[in-house]
Amino acid sequence: MPRILLSLFWSLLLLVTLNTHAQSQVAAGGPIIVAQDGSGQFKTVQEAVNAVPDQSQKQVIIRVKPGVYKEKLVVPVLKTHISLLGDDAATTIITFDDHTGKGDINTYTSHSVLIQGNDFRAENITFQNTAGRGVGQAVALHVEADRCVFRKCRIVGDQDTLFLAADHTRQYFRDCYIEGTTDFIFGAATAVFDRCNIFSKKNSHITAASTPQEQAYGFVFLNCRLLADTTQDNNVSLGRPWRPYAKVAYLNTYMGSHIRPEGWDNWKKPENEKTASYAEYRSSGPGARVGQRVSWSRQLTAKEAKQYTLKNIFASQQPWNPEMK
Repeated sequence: MPRILLSLFWSLLLLVTLNTHAQSQVAAGGPIIVAQDGSGQFKTVQEAVNAVPDQSQKQVIIRVKPGVYKEKLVVPVLKTHISLLGDDAATTIITFDDHTGKGDINTYTSHSVLIQGNDFRAENITFQNTAGRGVGQAVALHVEADRCVFRKCRIVGDQDTLFLAADHTRQYFRDCYIEGTTDFIFGAATAVFDRCNIFSKKNSHITAASTPQEQAYGFVFLNCRLLADTTQDNNVSLGRPWRPYAKVAYLNTYMGSHIRPEGWDNWKKPENEKTASYAEYRSSGPGARVGQRVSWSRQLTAKEAKQYTLKNIFASQQPWNPEMK
């Protein structure tokens, strides 16, 4: 057998062996291990995802050992019920550097990580795009799947960091850190940010929701903190409507002095003021100048605020409780 064919044979045999072992681990209820030093079944996260059986009906755990994994990760539609678990988000990083204008890359393909498989969970992972400022849209995490949970994760980049793309999908972020520049939390999904730190890196806009008209909720921030380096940033809006019926609400959220007094922006389209739904309840901090907000935003009453429960927000389609394992 020629040497090149022999090398290919052994490579394929190793791949089959690793996949078989990984699937055996899944069947036995054990985790798949990813480690760059070769101590796990796989050295890349993508290989581990590929080894998960299609349309799994139980949660499959992939443990990612500390390291910087430079890969453009895709969790396809058929790879459902995956849990991606790191030890510490500061040391377990999935990163890439694509951005609009790089070849044929656009906003929808600039992601470092793309989640399409439903019931995805991540904990203690950093999702990063290192393309930098001035290159346009450069998504770190792009989610199209329904019923996704992110805990103690870091989502970092510049413009368009977090893309929650698909309408009538639901995502829950708990104790996460999200940073960016322009419109760095955007899209059509229903998403709750619970006790998250949201860091603005320049004067611009935090959210750019494109909520469909018939969807009851868009982005909801509960007990969050809006932060910035206020020596540089002093004119950040809470959001502007990417689509006319954008829905965003901040409840019991601390707002730094970088938040502009008027709060919101109409994206230079006055007609958006008639359709967008922008609300706050008990904002605090130096940026909570609610008496100076634009007239077309609202301050919720206590009765209205009580409706912002996870049960109500995620009630569309089949009921879903993101706090259930």
